[in-house]
Amino acid sequence: MSAAQNAVPAVFAEPTPLGLIGLAIGCAALAPIALGVTLTPAALRTAAMFCLLFGGGCQFLAGVMSLANRNLYGGTLFTAFAFNWVMNWWLLNAVAGGVMPDHAVLLSADICFLLIFAAMTYGFGFFSGLLFLFLLVIDLMYVLKIIAGLTGTAALALPIAVLTILLGLLALWIAFALLLNPVAGRRLFWFPGPVFKPALPTVQ
Repeated sequence: MSAAQNAVPAVFAEPTPLGLIGLAIGCAALAPIALGVTLTPAALRTAAMFCLLFGGGCQFLAGVMSLANRNLYGGTLFTAFAFNWVMNWWLLNAVAGGVMPDHAVLLSADICFLLIFAAMTYGFGFFSGLLFLFLLVIDLMYVLKIIAGLTGTAALALPIAVLTILLGLLALWIAFALLLNPVAGRRLFWFPGPVFKPALPTVQ
């Protein structure tokens, strides 16, 4: 982001906590299903609505607001990920209705998602180590999903479920840091600085 962009006043208040809280609620709704606690059609449809309203709705709103605030990175991630949550809504409803989504299409999309999130992970390392860790968890989830898709193994279901819960907890931690640290005037929630430093401009 350039100095000129930083000088432009933000249109909205910082929307990142909204997107992260929506993500955390979506992960919480998926946790019982991912852990195998309940797999009934009612459970699938209930989780589907949380995915649509919170995972999709909150992140889409946060993404559009971030883009309006000239936050390219946050806006791109939240907006793209919002549509992924809408896909989760459709998938859960489809399975609840007895329709199994095509395996090859899902696997191909997951590979593309992994490439996208791997690049975004590197970029977020220039903002905060905690955001970098957050994206690493997403990367690992997709690696496990792809391995499970390629091998057909069910052994990775539990690690994926654990990562889903961890992702939700990290999202809440970052959201609370952004919301409560400024209000309290001190660091209630740890939020480290960047992992990487950008290259210095070349002097001509």
